[in-house]
Amino acid sequence: QVQLVESGGGVVQPGGSLRLSCAGSGTIFSGYVMRWYRQAPGKQREFVAGISSGENTNYSDSVKGRFTISRDNAKKTVYLQMNSLKPEDTAVYYCFTIVNQRSYWGQGTQVTVSS
Repeated sequence: QVQLVESGGGVVQPGGSLRLSCAGSGTIFSGYVMRWYRQAPGKQREFVAGISSGENTNYSDSVKGRFTISRDNAKKTVYLQMNSLKPEDTAVYYCFTIVNQRSYWGQGTQVTVSS
């Protein structure tokens, strides 16, 4: 069984930075695409960033140039470095993967950008 556990959320001022972590367990981590999504209050969950097993990355237009996704397969962890944070980045951030055609989500970590 796959488990994903996010951490690193918190409250930060506009322009600040946070690094989120997603620790995986229960499977061979290195072979799978990992993604970050977020959901703001009253809005649908949206894609933020993804990284392939070959470490190819892609980003939503809203975070491109500010966020960086990376992975450490030895630690079974994927990271999301978030810089130049804006109030509109406030959301619950979720880690996501697909293993054997089954989707797995973490429990989410709250990020609040406010002065």
